[in-house]
Amino acid sequence: MNAVVLAGGYATRLWPITRHRPKMFLPLGETTVLDRLYAELEAADRIETVYVSTNERFAPDFQTHLEDSTYDKPRLSIEETREEDEKLGVVGGLAQLIDREGIDDDLLVLAGDNVFDFAIEDFLAYFDRREGPTIAVSDVGDRERATAYGVVDLEGDRVVGFAEKPDEPPGTRVSIGCYAFPREALPLFRTYLEGGNDPDEPGWFVSWLQSREPTYAYSFDGAWFDVGTRKSYLDAVSWRLDGESLVADAASVERSRLGPNVHVMSGATLVDADVERTVVFPDATLEGTTVRRSVVDEGATLGELELVDAMVGAYTQIPGGSLE
Repeated sequence: MNAVVLAGGYATRLWPITRHRPKMFLPLGETTVLDRLYAELEAADRIETVYVSTNERFAPDFQTHLEDSTYDKPRLSIEETREEDEKLGVVGGLAQLIDREGIDDDLLVLAGDNVFDFAIEDFLAYFDRREGPTIAVSDVGDRERATAYGVVDLEGDRVVGFAEKPDEPPGTRVSIGCYAFPREALPLFRTYLEGGNDPDEPGWFVSWLQSREPTYAYSFDGAWFDVGTRKSYLDAVSWRLDGESLVADAASVERSRLGPNVHVMSGATLVDADVERTVVFPDATLEGTTVRRSVVDEGATLGELELVDAMVGAYTQIPGGSLE
């Protein structure tokens, strides 16, 4: 079995933090969103190769990251795009990758910005028992939140309906961007696209597929975070830190209060600061500053400032006032 990690997006909702870095490299405690996936895929015996699907713009970042890592399975597969409006769409890009790499094995597909706490091996064991296309499903418990995702209708564990980002969702169980396909189903990606269907959202493909092939849902009750916004990223960080704070040895913290779920990275300096639920990147400086539910990128300097629900770009200088 092979795996594909989808990492070709430009994460515009997380700008300026992701303007010049893939969101999969965002820190998550002592690891990153992407390394957490890599580690689990590396440990899965049945996974032979992990194709990391990214774009030309971020390919050097991914290549450098792999060269500096100890992982053996990941290799880059580069989509020929450099900007958001050039994207092939998730389904289009995946079909192109299958052709480009000559994949003819069972295939696990994972969204690279996913954070979940079920074991991939458990998901694959379930896929083996069902012997058909399988998706991972979480009950988000809120219909308004469900409108942002593909909403799944089930009979038992069989998918019998799928609505992509519906205005009025029929339920609260959603697809989380984790799919397993038997090798016999891979040609259906090309069939789907040749029929003029939507090349972007994978939910449209699942909706089309479940009406043609028995498709199953692996439902789990654990944590899941779609790291696509400031809030969802900080939710994932808070889950990982579990109410604690993480301060790098090479950071300097003087006369400051660190509340729960604060991550301060190497080289950062905090003086007379009051910080909660915030990620402070390397070499940032916070002096006389109150920061809540925010992300402060590397090299930024904040002084005499109250910062709430914000994302501060790299090397930004804000010498006072209030920003919400």
